[in-house]
This record gives sequence, structure tokens and C-alpha cells, in this order.
Amino acid sequence: MSVAPARRGTRGRRRRRPVALLATAALAGLVSLTACAGGGPQPQPPNSITVWIQEDLPERVAATQAIVDDFTAETGVEVELVAVAEDQFTQLLVSSAAAGDLPDVIGALPLAAVRTLSGNELIDTDAVAAVVERLDRSTFVDRAVELTREGDAQLAVPSESWSQLLFYRKDLFEEAGLEPPTTYDATLTAAKELDGDDLAGFVGGTAPGDAFTEQTFEQVALGNDCQLVEDDGAIGLDSQRCVDALDFYGTLVEDYSVPGAQDVDTTRASYFAGQAAMFVWSTFVLDEMAGLRPDAKPTCPQCEDDPAFLARNTGVVTTLAGPANAGPASFGEVTSWTITAESSTRASTDFVAHMFGDGYVPWLQIAPEGKVPVRTGTPEAPQRFSRTWSTLPVGEGVPQEEKRPLSDFYDDDVLAALAAGPEEFSRWGIPQGQGELLGALQGEQPVAAAVDEVASGEDAEEVADQAAEDVRSIQESLS
Repeated sequence: MSVAPARRGTRGRRRRRPVALLATAALAGLVSLTACAGGGPQPQPPNSITVWIQEDLPERVAATQAIVDDFTAETGVEVELVAVAEDQFTQLLVSSAAAGDLPDVIGALPLAAVRTLSGNELIDTDAVAAVVERLDRSTFVDRAVELTREGDAQLAVPSESWSQLLFYRKDLFEEAGLEPPTTYDATLTAAKELDGDDLAGFVGGTAPGDAFTEQTFEQVALGNDCQLVEDDGAIGLDSQRCVDALDFYGTLVEDYSVPGAQDVDTTRASYFAGQAAMFVWSTFVLDEMAGLRPDAKPTCPQCEDDPAFLARNTGVVTTLAGPANAGPASFGEVTSWTITAESSTRASTDFVAHMFGDGYVPWLQIAPEGKVPVRTGTPEAPQRFSRTWSTLPVGEGVPQEEKRPLSDFYDDDVLAALAAGPEEFSRWGIPQGQGELLGALQGEQPVAAAVDEVASGEDAEEVADQAAEDVRSIQESLS
């Protein structure tokens, strides 16, 4: 390949890469601090709670504050809303635990962070379960509830999701007579056929030490039933299924991608410039691909006259099946609300219930492309929220009158795939009771390092063996 993508900065980039927040060292600090805090949380005035959200973009904070104000007007409960940046969450959580001053409610939490809080006994699971029962469990996507449970304990109330998807140029595939890239073989065939001097067959994350690389490979690996942890608790990265997944991905990025380490910015830039036939990204790219984000617009030749050209000519694949495929499985994130231990229970449960009632659609509307509802409706109207979601306007950073619903740009089959995505979510470690391991891996990123090595031509079996050994060491450090 002779085409190297230009690097593009992104305001608000954190929203695209929700990752585990607490590394091993911080975990150890949190355990010791909570053990010696004593005295519980600082006294709160009656009818007052503190709510943290892991959203710190000004537009999103303002939208959340409006929901909070409506709750206060309705109930009289005062709410202090605290926006926490991803890179500050660990420090703030540890210091607050040390002071016995944790918030009552935390929202927009990824799965690994929920497991970390649970492992440190910082969740009031009875209060959380009461909210789910109050809202009616049947109104939630089953898989989302399963991913936020540990045994009989409900750790969080699942709110919304984003999916990792394989995006491909439908127009180029149709011109070449290629099948959609739903399998390893079909993807390799298409990448080889379409790759050329001016077009990469595929771009995907390869940068070492990057959570985006790990997430991209996890999506690919799940399709071949490659598991980080096997059902018996043993590390599975050195299984033949994982070796085959690494070999497939290594071939794809070594032979048919662009030169150099690829990350969340460069992969998108290549596809947006019309220089790649396929790429892996999250659903957060959907508004950008339609030309609805001023700081991340498509730059392909056709996009100059038609900013939504790529949106109309892109297909999505939710599950990529390898030869050892054990059934539909896709990578995605479920973000949730949880209630902390020793919180102001009544006010906290009322607030979380509000975020799934009158506050739910306004919350989803903050970023519909990355907030696919996992509460589909109410007992009286089971599909109410799912149907409303598909009509919500997108376009962060543009005037309200310029925002448009995803349905203006994407076919019904794309929207249906997005809505159904959470039903097929699978995540490494969580089903095997090893969710805490996910957070610990974020510091060293052994999987991202393995992907970088196979992308550089290293032997997949040797790389898998080393990655498995690295993960075992981290797993042992947690026991």
C-alpha cells in the first residue's frame, strides 16, 4: 500500500473509547482506603443526593443538568451533578472513598467499572435490584441485564449501549460482485480484491498500548469463539481458536491495510477519505459519517458535493464469524447507573428510576448514535423507547435545526442491526465471573501488544502463548 492516512484530532474523543477505569495499583489503593475510611459517607441534608456522571463534554453535561432540574422540580430532591472525566475517575473515586464521601449515584458506567465497584463492595445491590423490579425486568434486553449481574446480585441498572461494528463500502462491494464481509473468509477475499495503490482493503486498530486495538481485536476474536477466559477460569488466549483469530487479523492488517500503527483516529480518517474499503469502529461514528459533526467530516472525493455519501453507501456487520464460530457474538458496551453503598437510598432509587422514565428519552437524545436503549419500553408499551430512539436527531456540535435522525441516512436494515446489537453482546471475562480482570488489563494492554506483533509479521502461535502468559500473571496478581 502507498497511501498513509492523515491524522485527525477529535474534540470529545473520550466518548468513542469507553474502557475500564481502574488499574491494578488503583484497585489496591481503593481496597485499603475503603477499609480504613470508617464512619461512612459525610452527612447529607435531607432530600439531597450527589450524582456523578462519566460524561464531561459541556453539551452533554448541560443536557443532563436539564434532566436533573426536572427531577428536582417534580420531587423536591436536590441533586448535585458532578461531571467526571474518564482520566480523572480513578483518582476521584479513590480520594472520595478515603474520605467516606462517595456519591449516591454514578451514571454512564462501562461494564468493567461496574465490576470494579462491585469487587470493592461499593454498590448497594439491594437498591439496584429494587429499581429493576420497579421498572419491570421484562422491559430490559435480557443480555444487558445478564451482563450487569453477578450471580443473584444486580450490580447496576443497564441503560444504553454502543456496538463495535465492521463498516464496509456497499457500493464497492456491489461493483466487484463481493458478498458482505460476514465471515473471516469473505472479509479476506474482499480485502484482497479491493486492495490497491489508492485503496486499502481494510483498516483496523494495531497501535500497542491502545484500548481501541484491544476492543477491535476482541470483536474479531469473539466471532471465532476465542475467549480471554475459559469457563473453568483458565486463560484461553493460547487456544487454537485465538491463534486462528490472531493469524486472521494479522494477515488482514499486514497484507491489506495502510502502513504504520493504526488507532481510533487514523482508521476513521482513512475510511472518511475514501482510502479504505472496510474498517472497525463503534456506532459513535454514525453521525460523523453522515457529515453531522463539524470536527470530523468525511473528506472523500464524492463527499465534497454530498457530505452524506459515505453514510448512504456503507453497510454494517455486527458479527464476524470465524471457522470455529459458536453462534452470534459481537463486542459492545453497556453503560449503566448504579447506587453506591450507604447512599441515600430512597432519593437515589427515585432518581435512577426517573432516568429510565421521564428522563430516559432526553438522556438517549444526548448522543443517539452511541446510546442505543437497552430498556426497550414500558410494560404498557414494550417498544416505546426503541421506536423513539430511531427518530431522535443526531449531530453533536451542530445547531439543533441542523440535526437529523439516523433514519435520514441509513437503511432500515442498518438501524435494525443497531437496535438488535445488545441482544448478541458477548464480552471477555464477564460471563466467566472474571470481569475484574478486564480493568486490570487496561494498564499493560497485553492483547493490544499481541495484535501489534502479528501485524508486524510475528508468528501468531508464539504471540498468543506470550499474551496468555502475560494475562495469567495479571490474573494471579488479583487473587
